[in-house]
Amino acid sequence: MTEHDSNKLAEIAQKVRRDVIRMQRLGTGVASAMSVVDILVCLYFEVLSPSASGEKERDHFLLSKGHGVAALYATLAARGIIDSSLLDHFLEDGSPLTGHPARGSVPGIEVSTGSLGHGLPIAVGLAWAAKLAGRTSRVFVLHGDGELQEGSVWEGAALASRLGLDNLVAMVDVNGLQGYGRVDELTPLDRFADKWRSFGWETIEIDGHDHARIVDTLKACPFVAGKPSVILARTVKGKGVKAMEDQLGWHYFSVPADRIEPFLEELS
Repeated sequence: MTEHDSNKLAEIAQKVRRDVIRMQRLGTGVASAMSVVDILVCLYFEVLSPSASGEKERDHFLLSKGHGVAALYATLAARGIIDSSLLDHFLEDGSPLTGHPARGSVPGIEVSTGSLGHGLPIAVGLAWAAKLAGRTSRVFVLHGDGELQEGSVWEGAALASRLGLDNLVAMVDVNGLQGYGRVDELTPLDRFADKWRSFGWETIEIDGHDHARIVDTLKACPFVAGKPSVILARTVKGKGVKAMEDQLGWHYFSVPADRIEPFLEELS
């Protein structure tokens, strides 16, 4: 990736983060959204073939950590998949932009998520169906690190390996925080990468805010033919706003009206 391309992605990511701040006057999950912006921007602008139509050969993306959906909506708008004017109505009564992804609400939202741990099992089904049909479609699914405490994730991981789903890529937003504290203090997942490897996944760890590294890693998937791939992306919760970064409270806070402009200025 050229420096120009990397700079362009950085500009888009900043725009997406500003949109997330504007949207979050009513909702929660702002910090959870901010940590995944760079991953989503790289996916949608450099990797996916994300046709909003029903084309059979297109790629699929599932946001398993549904509470970060504001970042997905803002990325879809930046990519031109949904109308950017919809962002002004996030969480309003009657708006299609709900607080967690709702299947079919807008183009680009294929699966309803929110109850954690469901994304990977669904992604396994999509990837297996594509294999059986002889399609080249790839399936990408993004999880939070706290979400990996759900047993259904590991059931899906075991089956994906058994089926040899090398068209499946799991990404984990490793920001170290979940709803009630730090992940390593609540239910530690020691030797994170080794756990995935023991389930038969080819595993790589990256900086989840380094655009060039994200793109290069995603484009290299599958890392090994016949094996599913997982990318452990080390991120900062609330990335981009110092008062929000690595702060547990922002898992739930809305953005107060008097802080929107200062936050936007910081992101300019």
